[in-house]
Amino acid sequence: MVLLDYIRHKSDCKEKQQERASTLASLPGVYHTPLTPQDRSTLDAPIEDLVSAVQKGTTSPLSILRTYGKVAVKAHARTHCLTEILIPSAERWLASTKGDINLSGPLAGIPVSLKDTIVVGGYDTTVGYSSFVGNSTLQDGPMVRLLKDAGAVPFVKTNCPITLLSFESANEVWGRTKNPHNVDYSPGGSTGGESALLAAGGSRVGVGSDVAGSVRVPAHFSGCYSLRCSTGRWPKAGIATSMPGQEGVPSVYSPMARTLNDLRYFTRAVLGMQGWRYDHSVHPLAWRPEVEKEFEERKKLKVGVLRDDGGVVEASPACLRAVDIVVDALKKEGHEVLELGEGEQTVPDMYEGLRLASLLLNADGGQMFESFRRPGEWNDSGAAQLRRLAKLWAPVRWVYYLWVKYVRRDDIWAGLVKDFKEQSAFEQWKLVAQREAYRAKWFEWWNSQEGLDAIISPPNATPAVPHGGMKDAVSSCGYTFLFNLLDYTAGVLPVTHVDKAKDQLPEGFDIKKLNGVARGAYKHYDANKMHGLPVGVQVIGRRLEEEKVLAVMQRIEDALGEDKYKLFDVSELD
Repeated sequence: MVLLDYIRHKSDCKEKQQERASTLASLPGVYHTPLTPQDRSTLDAPIEDLVSAVQKGTTSPLSILRTYGKVAVKAHARTHCLTEILIPSAERWLASTKGDINLSGPLAGIPVSLKDTIVVGGYDTTVGYSSFVGNSTLQDGPMVRLLKDAGAVPFVKTNCPITLLSFESANEVWGRTKNPHNVDYSPGGSTGGESALLAAGGSRVGVGSDVAGSVRVPAHFSGCYSLRCSTGRWPKAGIATSMPGQEGVPSVYSPMARTLNDLRYFTRAVLGMQGWRYDHSVHPLAWRPEVEKEFEERKKLKVGVLRDDGGVVEASPACLRAVDIVVDALKKEGHEVLELGEGEQTVPDMYEGLRLASLLLNADGGQMFESFRRPGEWNDSGAAQLRRLAKLWAPVRWVYYLWVKYVRRDDIWAGLVKDFKEQSAFEQWKLVAQREAYRAKWFEWWNSQEGLDAIISPPNATPAVPHGGMKDAVSSCGYTFLFNLLDYTAGVLPVTHVDKAKDQLPEGFDIKKLNGVARGAYKHYDANKMHGLPVGVQVIGRRLEEEKVLAVMQRIEDALGEDKYKLFDVSELD
């Protein structure tokens, strides 16, 4: 049986890769030609301008699809970012007289890329598992129905890591996705195919999911924009996942984009579609333009700065420099910038948040994500490490904990591994109670910071990791994971690039003196090799504050002025 399962696994992987190659090769010739001046004009246009042109009849939605399809094909050749190629269906949807795409909607004619986990009728939703090959349904999932009703044109699906628990995006079904800026590095995960495509210019807007930073870290690694919505704000019905039933730290679906203007427009459009009519889990909370306007026009913002994740992993020179760039720009605009972490500005224990989030997310000991993996199927090295830790025999785990704590004198790593195992229902209930108490601490703390509008922080301790780096850096996720636990709205915008002259580690830096989490993160920090990789900044609000966070992100980008991030040049794909 094991041998037969392995043979079927290899066969299914080969079948899907051949299917993708065949579909790409059979696309109309226009998708394989160089970019024209008209293509470049389309690529430079914000989506709201394209929507207006489609609705006025001055631009054909098919021409927009073919422009972005052309660039997506080129981006895939560089980054290996695509899974299912929906373009043939997208052309049929646009030609249909049945109204498959509502071209009077707020996203009329806009090609939208989707994380592989999102259900599109007629296509598999593999999530990187060969056991999911052949699971296509006839009907679109609710999220895709909403997008089509808004006028969007789903045209490709994008790669993710098997298990969805990695800041890399690789699996045996589709292969490994690469960073468009440096193909030796990861584009992030678990929404890494999406970030690679957006950063390379092969899409303007897309949809990913985030349970520990999975739309924010890819935006930081690859150089695009993303927003982690609070639960219930963005629809999530009509998806497949590696961890169905996991609600200790709920996953959320959220928007990503190549530009901030497009991210804001896309978010407004989708939230304006009354998602509660498609998905029972969506709050009946329409877009609030008055909140957006308030923070667009407020003369002076009060912004807190978190420069590390509570002493677990200090942010690298490149990531701290990006924060400093934003801080300096805000101060020049007259905004109040408050350094958090001292005196009355000391935030609740962030390490406690990482510990709780880790235990809640993996309360089943990794059984669910492992249950879908066939014998012999490759696993992400970081996820495999989590599974091994969770499976340790209790006496062995206790001895390991004592050794880490008292011999290695590493309280950080010891505290994370001590109870990292399958939790009983009784133990999980206690963890959820601790989660709620912890959320209450943050609620009271923020209330005590009179007038605090938002927080900025690094999205990760380092820029992108090299391929295979998550074997060491799997636990270095506290900069984003904390805000999943709190269910706070948080966005990422790219700010700068790694500079080998400015971002070297300080003289005398000794990786051996770091705790186990930090040592894994810094094992791969090399400013020389990372030169040119994107570096972003995270902007954090409270629950259900999407309008405010996007407005603050805009204020930051406006403050940066001519120094704002320079996008990847699409011409590099030719």
